[in-house]
Amino acid sequence: MANHKIEIRRRNVEKILLAAEKVFAEKGYGGTAMADIAEEADLPRTNLHYYFSTKSELYQAVLLGLLDIWKQDALCFEMHDDPRVVLSSYIRAKMNHSRTRPHGSKVWANEIIHGAPNLGQKLDESLYGWAKMKEAKIRQWVDDKRILAVEPSSLLYMIWASTQHYADFSHQVTLLNKHQPLSPLQFERAVETVTGVILRGIGLEP
Repeated sequence: MANHKIEIRRRNVEKILLAAEKVFAEKGYGGTAMADIAEEADLPRTNLHYYFSTKSELYQAVLLGLLDIWKQDALCFEMHDDPRVVLSSYIRAKMNHSRTRPHGSKVWANEIIHGAPNLGQKLDESLYGWAKMKEAKIRQWVDDKRILAVEPSSLLYMIWASTQHYADFSHQVTLLNKHQPLSPLQFERAVETVTGVILRGIGLEP
């Protein structure tokens, strides 16, 4: 019985977070009411407040949940040592989430563009050390002459900008594709293009 309740809670929280992600992306933090999220999640508003007492609490949960997902995307930095394998895996994971979770990327971008007013110190605690570990691995590849000399932080920024473009500017991508979302084949070509350009830029063949 306890396990059943835990599973119900997990599913409801996941449903609320995905609904909130969509509404925050479309209306912004200021324009969103808890009632909007409850309607999107198809749950009574009282249920929403049972799990998240305030809009601020829910918004932070959405942002930190997104950061956790992107950290999972980067586990390849710890699992592999070959720069070609690591960066190809990372780019593909980031691109896939831009395709499957575009609303989340937009919520994150909006928070960062405005100076992270809601995350504040939590962003420092969650992001700084994690990013520095990835930079250290890239720097080691440079020192070992496994890739061309590159500023590690700039390489990460380039990957983030290239991959998240497909989420943050999805309307523009669709418009320039004759008002159609990218087909699976077009998306695969996009992944291959981004991967190829980045890898060749540091002296690797994809």
